[in-house]
Amino acid sequence: MDIEALYKEIAPRLTNWLVASGSSYHEACDLVQNTFLKIWKMRDDLRSDNDAISGLAFTIARNLRKNLVRDNSRLTFVGEIRDPDESDDLTGPRATDHLNQQTVQSQVQSATDAEYLRRRLNEAFSKLPPILRDAYTMFQIGGMSIHEISNQTGVSENLVKVRIFRAKEKLQKILADLNVTY
Repeated sequence: MDIEALYKEIAPRLTNWLVASGSSYHEACDLVQNTFLKIWKMRDDLRSDNDAISGLAFTIARNLRKNLVRDNSRLTFVGEIRDPDESDDLTGPRATDHLNQQTVQSQVQSATDAEYLRRRLNEAFSKLPPILRDAYTMFQIGGMSIHEISNQTGVSENLVKVRIFRAKEKLQKILADLNVTY
């Protein structure tokens, strides 16, 4: 089994699927690397069926992403760490830093068209039931075949087709104001 060839075939689809599922690009790349590291470790126990390995890769990546989301939900992020001896008055050099920080934040908050569309798509995907969302992203973004999705999810190919169709219908209704074609 040639892991490198499998990586070249599956990694781009897997990365796209993870990004579409809500991961950042860099996070998705890390998840793909960890997925293939796990596959490499169990390479001797795997059969050389590319469909089976593709499904395994998507399953491992999905589980790694769930673990990451769960672990990150327990963390508390602090916007700024300050020395406890520092006063809270905003005069002098700290006032300038504070104003510069506010300017940068306002620039970041002004969304571009691409950011707006990405936010709308994420909102639309979050409104889909998980089984429809998974089937649609595996097919459209992950580039998996109906047969591969059927094998991975354990449902019939006809049911996979129905789920993809229903997901498209719901997305069209949710995003109707954008006049997007699918």
